[in-house]
Amino acid sequence: MSGEIRKEWVLEDGAPAERLDRVLAQLAGDLSRSRLQALIREGRVDVDGAPARDPSRKVAGGTRIGLAVPPPAPAEPQGEAMALAVVYEDDDLIVIDKPAGLVVHPAAGHESGTLVNALIAHCGESLSGIGGVKRPGIVHRLDKDTSGLLVVAKNDRAHQGLAAQFADHGRSGPLERAYLALVWGVPARQHGTVAASLARSVHNREKIAVVPDGRGRHAVTHYELLEALPADVPVASLVRCALETGRTHQIRVHMAHLGHPLLGDALYGSGFKTKANRLSGPQKAALEALGRQALHAAVLGFEHPATGDFLRFESALPADMKALLEALRGG
Repeated sequence: MSGEIRKEWVLEDGAPAERLDRVLAQLAGDLSRSRLQALIREGRVDVDGAPARDPSRKVAGGTRIGLAVPPPAPAEPQGEAMALAVVYEDDDLIVIDKPAGLVVHPAAGHESGTLVNALIAHCGESLSGIGGVKRPGIVHRLDKDTSGLLVVAKNDRAHQGLAAQFADHGRSGPLERAYLALVWGVPARQHGTVAASLARSVHNREKIAVVPDGRGRHAVTHYELLEALPADVPVASLVRCALETGRTHQIRVHMAHLGHPLLGDALYGSGFKTKANRLSGPQKAALEALGRQALHAAVLGFEHPATGDFLRFESALPADMKALLEALRGG
């Protein structure tokens, strides 16, 4: 096949018998184990010259293993040239400061014009393939109307390494994620933790709901009160939220559950619409101009999957949230 890459190894004499897919994962470190398993089943691996289609087959010292890696398939969806705020980029990954209003991944109703479309066009040939397809590796997402930092993998090795960090949620590794949010009211405590399981609402499939433990996915959000707004007679607050887990709408649902939904959040803060009557004219105008939930992914830190270096990025509040913050400070 044109563009196919052929690799061969001879296992060291005396090496103990191990699964073929496990051995290949050690030899071909740039490919994920799941990708190697797929290549084995496709007949692209041979053992001592004969095709081997069973990933669990045992191979030992002295065995000759061959691997034929086909070129990455063309990306689907197609790339679309769009302006991107690139914070950092190398051969393995790219960090984007996503604007509000940009959908991360194509889905029903958003088949084009997404961040994935833009990344396919921007990265071009630097995408070596995720699972054999030239596409960016999405390891975490931001809601369409949430702005801020997002890291995306360019190859299988980076995708595997980043995905493991996000699955661990920083419990044993260096992953750091923090958000800035403007919420209604003032939390009673300077620091606090919301530990409440989440699941899809049975009443509204667009919403996520807090459910009893055992009926949903474990979710933990840590928050810190940064500023009451305005200081004299506060109606809202600036808070910093750090994620211990990464569930859909987690911060939005947890802060609403605490009694402090995000400003501008039509889905989870509809019961607080009357609070807007307490705002001044300039404050109401800034809230209307925001037109979205007041949530920004401000800090992102992780271990580089190839170099092992710790990378940490910060993003300032975008203009719409900054304008609302200043209006709230003004009273």
